[in-house]
Amino acid sequence: MHFIAIIPARLASTRLPGKALADLDGKPMIVRVAERARDSGAERICVATDHRDIAQAVERAGFHAVMTRADHPTGTDRIAEAAERLGLADDAIVVNLQGDEPLIEPALIRAVAAQLSTASRAAMVTACHPIRDAKEFFDPNAVKVVLDREGFALYFSRAPIPWARDAFGIAPKSLPDGLACYRHIGIYASRAAYLRVFPKLAVSPLERFEALEQLRALWHGHAIAVAVREDAPLPGVDTPEDLERVRALFDRSGHKR
Repeated sequence: MHFIAIIPARLASTRLPGKALADLDGKPMIVRVAERARDSGAERICVATDHRDIAQAVERAGFHAVMTRADHPTGTDRIAEAAERLGLADDAIVVNLQGDEPLIEPALIRAVAAQLSTASRAAMVTACHPIRDAKEFFDPNAVKVVLDREGFALYFSRAPIPWARDAFGIAPKSLPDGLACYRHIGIYASRAAYLRVFPKLAVSPLERFEALEQLRALWHGHAIAVAVREDAPLPGVDTPEDLERVRALFDRSGHKR
């Protein structure tokens, strides 16, 4: 199986400006992410960025960077521009790996690429894990996904879905046994042909209200297959508090290079 990892990274960030260049044991976070992509077996790794400082940090570490426009509304739009600049063939499998996931498992990167290689009906493949904690289920920052019987996404939401009407009427703060609730993991695999389609799709009202770009694909009838894993991945970085937690985990988990 052959696949390409493209990592979108911008310097501006609402909650943690400049996080792509935040130091993790002597290397910028974006370089740590690229190293995880390398360990996954990706045959090509590229960072798609709108800022020269990020590009230079990536290139100093021996990875490839592509400069993209600064006005992309989503990471997938940025990935799509990078795929065009790289001249990828339509059937090339591209994994969209978030630039704030320095502890992501290489096996997860491979898994979404592998599933897309055999899922001819899927426009995209993403991932999820079971939710076992009621606090996580009701947290609007935890994106939930509901699956059909074949493992394709029916819907993504920040709301607690599926809603166990009778059980929550009795115990509103407890997850009932057997409720199939999953938390979305923000990694995607797509073919380059679909990446050329995505930016041309009109933004859906669902995407606008939920602030979830994958809803654009569902709105327009494009199937998203979902790889289910049993455990939550190690955390990414959105806030200064996240950064400190990841720095501590990074040291303990032996991811130094």
